[in-house]
Amino acid sequence: MKSLTKVLIISIMILLVGFTLVTSEANNVIEPVNNAETTSVNNDESIANKSIVNYIDKGNMTASWYGPRFHGKLTANGEVYNQMAYTAASKTLRFGTLLKVTNPRNNKSVVVRINDRGPYISGRQLDLSKAAAQSLGILRRGVVKVKVDQLSLKGVNFPVITLN
Repeated sequence: MKSLTKVLIISIMILLVGFTLVTSEANNVIEPVNNAETTSVNNDESIANKSIVNYIDKGNMTASWYGPRFHGKLTANGEVYNQMAYTAASKTLRFGTLLKVTNPRNNKSVVVRINDRGPYISGRQLDLSKAAAQSLGILRRGVVKVKVDQLSLKGVNFPVITLN
């Protein structure tokens, strides 16, 4: 289980940095390469870019945040809630689902993992952790419209349940 966790953490790190897999047909070697640096070394060699991340547009959602009152208590998936982790609550998305949440007012984005159920206030679709809300710059406003993309890693057909 620990090796699976390490693989998932490395995959998330690659996802956050924006790397892709590059395949060289000459020797069938797959290695992570930064998108900005993908160039052909030899004109006879063809390099194919294959992104390892799929972004599924979930549209705009109304998001709020929760933190201090729930910090240290159990979430719906059984883990201890940490208001400074990048997590979120949703009534409909599966536990472990990764979302890229973007605040259109300042174009800041974070990646969060669904680990709880909520929000329980009508008209809201996401409850973000305090850390996610702080990174997006929405602590003061409290409730905002955000753009949401679901992330999936190619070759991984299950959500990330936990990262610890």
